[in-house]
Amino acid sequence: MRMYHCLPLVIWTCMLHTVDNSPLQAKDNSHLLKTIVNLTKDDGKMLHRTKRGWMWNQFFLLEEYTGTDTQYVGKLHTDQDKGDGNLKYILTGDGAGNLFVIDENTGDIHAAKKLDREEKSLYILRAKAIDRKTGRQVEPESEFIIKIHDINDNEPKFTKDLYTASVPEMSGVGTSVIQVTATDADDANYGNSAKVVYSILQGQPYFSVDPESGIIKTALPDMSRENREQYQVVIQAKDMGGQMGGLSGTTTVNITLTDVNNNPPRFPQSTYQFNSLESAPLGTHLGRIKANDPDTGENAELEYSISEGEGSDMFEVITDKDTQEGIITVKQNLDFEKKMLYTLRVDASNTHPDPRFLHLGPFKDTAMVKISVEDVDEPPVFSKRSYLMEVDEDVKEGSIIGQVTAYDPDVMNNIIKYSVDRHTDMDRVFSIHSENGSIFTLKPLDRESSPWHNITITATEINNPKQSSQIPVFIRILDINDHAPEFAMYYETFVCENAKSGQLIQTISVMDKDDPPRGHKFFFEPVPEFPLNPNFTIVDNKDNTAGIITRKDGYSRTKMNTYLLPVLIFDNDYPIQSSTGTLTIRVCACDNQGNMQSCNAEALMLAAGLSTGALIAILLCVIILLSKLCISQSSPPEGLLHCQALSLIMLFAALKRQRKKEPLIISKDDVRDNIVTYNDEGGGEEDTQAFDIGTLRNPEAREDSKLRRDVMPDTIFQIRRTVPLWENIDVQDFIHRRLKENDSDPSAPPYDSLATYAYEGNDSVANSLSSLESLTADCNQDYDYLSDWGPRFKKLADMYGGDDSDRE
Repeated sequence: MRMYHCLPLVIWTCMLHTVDNSPLQAKDNSHLLKTIVNLTKDDGKMLHRTKRGWMWNQFFLLEEYTGTDTQYVGKLHTDQDKGDGNLKYILTGDGAGNLFVIDENTGDIHAAKKLDREEKSLYILRAKAIDRKTGRQVEPESEFIIKIHDINDNEPKFTKDLYTASVPEMSGVGTSVIQVTATDADDANYGNSAKVVYSILQGQPYFSVDPESGIIKTALPDMSRENREQYQVVIQAKDMGGQMGGLSGTTTVNITLTDVNNNPPRFPQSTYQFNSLESAPLGTHLGRIKANDPDTGENAELEYSISEGEGSDMFEVITDKDTQEGIITVKQNLDFEKKMLYTLRVDASNTHPDPRFLHLGPFKDTAMVKISVEDVDEPPVFSKRSYLMEVDEDVKEGSIIGQVTAYDPDVMNNIIKYSVDRHTDMDRVFSIHSENGSIFTLKPLDRESSPWHNITITATEINNPKQSSQIPVFIRILDINDHAPEFAMYYETFVCENAKSGQLIQTISVMDKDDPPRGHKFFFEPVPEFPLNPNFTIVDNKDNTAGIITRKDGYSRTKMNTYLLPVLIFDNDYPIQSSTGTLTIRVCACDNQGNMQSCNAEALMLAAGLSTGALIAILLCVIILLSKLCISQSSPPEGLLHCQALSLIMLFAALKRQRKKEPLIISKDDVRDNIVTYNDEGGGEEDTQAFDIGTLRNPEAREDSKLRRDVMPDTIFQIRRTVPLWENIDVQDFIHRRLKENDSDPSAPPYDSLATYAYEGNDSVANSLSSLESLTADCNQDYDYLSDWGPRFKKLADMYGGDDSDRE
């Protein structure tokens, strides 16, 4: 394509047209049109337009040029060029120098290489005209465009080489399946090179494709997945609007028909046959049945059930979710003798029916299942699962207490024999008649020791001893009033010396081993031999308890320290049982509140106890006698050493024990009248007489005039006038006076305190009887009389009755 010189007006028109239609050149339009406007207000001259210096146009170039020469693009020329070679043309911009070359002398532009529009559709270049001598531009730099014209050199291409789609079976005609898309790299704005049209090459008559959108649709109604599930459809995309000579591309679409529940289940056979032993345990699987359903997934899920009727209570069917089979199982115990054949109606139905296809019929099927029961030799069967028998505990030995019965459930009806499992009756208390099952006693019964007996009875077939069964028998022993009531516990009863008449000193209760049905009722009375006791009386409280009441004021330990009170106790059951319980009542010293302090009568004699010296003398005498006895029973001298050591040990132990009992202040043998000994530690928290706790809470309520009974008041001692010691010439007379004063003194210590005055009296006419002085006697004692006491004292006679030389 060449450019020729034109008139300036024509060039102007072309330039205006180029500016309006080429937005890419809007940036440099001011340089393309060099217009000088001179408007003078004074002279009113007309406007003048300068001539354009460039001759140019928008250039076009075909892509994919296959010629032998370079492709001519166009020519640049300026009116400043006089043809004398003074100007030089220079080209810059996209592809200048490698794709596009320019003749610097003539301004001709050629394409040096083959161009591809799909890689680049236009090129923007800039041109300069330079004076060779001065190197200056004769024209401003101008920008122009080279556009690549498209040719149909690209075929349509699909976004995927392989499409996968699915559509439910039984879909209507025109149901959309999938949309395929193809693109063409050619210029869509230039001709029809990029206009694509779709068509189906494979897959008819089942599917069709929309030529413009590429949407594939179903073309046949009621396509069944069970008949054919997979389809392969080939789609073609062709450019040039599908005209001849256009380029095309293809793709493959794999279409799968998905399942719908349009098929009911069907049993392959109408009747099934199974066998079962009558001894089959519950839950035993007898067999499997299955209905066929051509659907898949949840549409093929089945549920089996037994219709109401024969055998519905004896058997059940379980659905196996993995295999979609129905399992026939035993629901109740079978009995060949009662029924040998069962016929069941088993239904198989879909669990997820589709309402759209209910018009095709019921989606379930029914089959007949016959079950034959086979006979088995069974053990004997008892008439009950367990037996409960009751018998009185006083029943005689050999008495029948009940009967058990068993039978052979088989057709043979074998004879049964009975026996007692001795592991459950180790004492052999019961037995059973082997033929009729009567249970009887072998020993006396006692409810109090064994109120229940749980035994096991075995029934065995005589013809087949391996066939046996057992049954528990619970025997309850009924109570008979054969035990008398007794005291519930051992009572330690005491009465205070200062007790008053009518005072309750003990409440007694009883227990009875029997268990009457109406409950216990006991009565308390004095024994008939002593209907009226002068000291105590028995009061029945009417609640199975009784109270012991005093009948007089005051009791004395010195006169009687223990009372025995017999109590007659009897019940109200038949026959009436009674017993006599004896209470031992001790007389004790108590404080004013009735708290026991001492119950031993020997305590009264402690004041007259022996002194330490007297106790030592007695112990020495005992030690001497023990020594002689030890020597007589052992051989000297070892026996003598052992006995002496034993005697010393006993002496030291006695002295140590006596020393512990000595009071710290003064001995009881002291007869001085200025010290009174009280071995009383006080009453502790219960001693309300020693100190009134109310004084701490309300000091104003204190009673100043109240005297303490455990401490002698000082005022009383000031009033009392005692006889001086020097006025009593005789000690015995002195003691008698002191006793009389204490007896008549109202302020004397209470009766549980003791003032001790020890006096042994005058010397004995027989002098001292102590054997201690005999050891220091000058004369030897004659022990020859020991020989007359018998052979047991012969050894002592030899030891002490011999000469001095023998003793040595």
